[in-house]
Amino acid sequence: MSQASPAVSPDDPRPVPPERPGDDECCGSGCDPCIFDYYYQEMDRYREELRAWEARQAARHAEDPAN
Repeated sequence: MSQASPAVSPDDPRPVPPERPGDDECCGSGCDPCIFDYYYQEMDRYREELRAWEARQAARHAEDPAN
């Protein structure tokens, strides 16, 4: 049996967080930008997308409480 929430639409999947680079993936040379700078930018974008997705889900649920 699926554990997915019935309010989640397959047409609007929950955003997936970026994969954090391993500590060994940074060369430690002070690169600008560093691989972690890219990761933090992606995390910021993920958080924005997640907030928007959560708002859409809340609105969808408010329109149709059965889901």
